[in-house]
Amino acid sequence: MKRLALAFAALLVAALMVWAWYQAIYVAPDEQTMHEVQRIFYYHVPSAMVAFLFFAISLAGSIGYLALRRDRPERALVADAWAVSGAEVGVVFCTVVLITGPIWGRRAWGIWWTWDARLTTTLVLWLIYVSYLLLRRFAAGPQMPTLAAVLGIFGALDVPIVYLSNRLWRTQHPAPVFGGGPDSGIKDPRMLAAFGWNVLAWLAWGLLILALRFFVERRKQKIAAAEAQAALEA
Repeated sequence: MKRLALAFAALLVAALMVWAWYQAIYVAPDEQTMHEVQRIFYYHVPSAMVAFLFFAISLAGSIGYLALRRDRPERALVADAWAVSGAEVGVVFCTVVLITGPIWGRRAWGIWWTWDARLTTTLVLWLIYVSYLLLRRFAAGPQMPTLAAVLGIFGALDVPIVYLSNRLWRTQHPAPVFGGGPDSGIKDPRMLAAFGWNVLAWLAWGLLILALRFFVERRKQKIAAAEAQAALEA
């Protein structure tokens, strides 16, 4: 039954991704100034939004683990599983952001990368969470989840800085392109519809991956607990 539900969910997400791709590539018209290269925003911006969501899930899981680890260790493990799952999926989407952004920048600015406030803070965010995952992968001992939770909370503090960076500082990065000023050229209903479909599709894909990753992490935790119990009884 679970496999059937998973297969149905995967097919639904795949269909949604194909429909969103069709909307972005064939239905949405060209933007007036950037033309075809503007279509990358239908993937770049939703990826950033979804990455922020999953880093927020990781933040909530990290806080939950620290709050529950002494009095409710089983619930703390559940929170820790959400923390690491959210961090992993968030890094995937943040990587998409860091790949698609320079592709657009090369066409718009003539360079692949500049140490702009938005770009730099996003790279720092990615590096922090990659460090978090490396800590989870290679560190050992009972204090590792606690250290990881602290690092996860620290990393999440960069999310609002990334979001506000092109509002707080003068940057090369574009201001919000959807629903912008009267000259933004991104107010066509077909563009907004394509953008909305892609946000929904990338969110659905991310949630599916998150659920699978959470299931795997919980299974690992249960296996580790069973092995520890067997070692005590031996």
